[in-house]
Amino acid sequence: MTSNCAAITPSAPLTAHGERTPAGPGAAADHMTAAEFDEAFTAAMPRLRNRLLALTGNPYDADDLLQETYLRLSRRARAQVLARQEHPYAYTCAAALNLLRDSWLRPSRREHCTDRMPEPSWDGGFAAREAAVVTVALLRGLSPKEAAAVILVDIEGLTHDMAGERLGTHRGTVQRNRMRGLAKIRSALSAYETAPEPVSTTKNDERATRARTEGETTCAA
Repeated sequence: MTSNCAAITPSAPLTAHGERTPAGPGAAADHMTAAEFDEAFTAAMPRLRNRLLALTGNPYDADDLLQETYLRLSRRARAQVLARQEHPYAYTCAAALNLLRDSWLRPSRREHCTDRMPEPSWDGGFAAREAAVVTVALLRGLSPKEAAAVILVDIEGLTHDMAGERLGTHRGTVQRNRMRGLAKIRSALSAYETAPEPVSTTKNDERATRARTEGETTCAA
């Protein structure tokens, strides 16, 4: 991998964790404050993002890498161990490339494509319980024979012949009972889904309704 980022040579000794240590009494003035780092990083960020976008090939990885670079260097600036840089873009670019190389060297940090869908979130069993309650309520509106045919064929997945053998009847009887039961279920569902019109209880609406009724009666007469 080639890069146009300039090489950075530290001007102060490094600690065991790779941080710079003050070289003398006036070394504190040679380190960036958090505000100075934020200003420098903000100025270099558009150019740095374009560079990372060219290296990673997609904006999502580029944005993640940009954020990780900021967090890594921001911690150093807030700890007052980040030396002032003559070329902030080159420094931040070099730090970003180090993080990118690290991600390539660690397979565990790579994203892997898969054809498996993520598992749906669990709602505590509410949806299953609600479906069971609605199903029982609909079956109660059927006759015993109709309910038995719907349960065996549509819920348990048996064929009409198998359901007839279990119920001791002909497959045609099971089919007719099932069709009648399904028709009742569809009718109940359509009535349930149709929202009733709002009924007004205010006096003004009652008066308007009474006047309209009286007018219609007069016209009819």
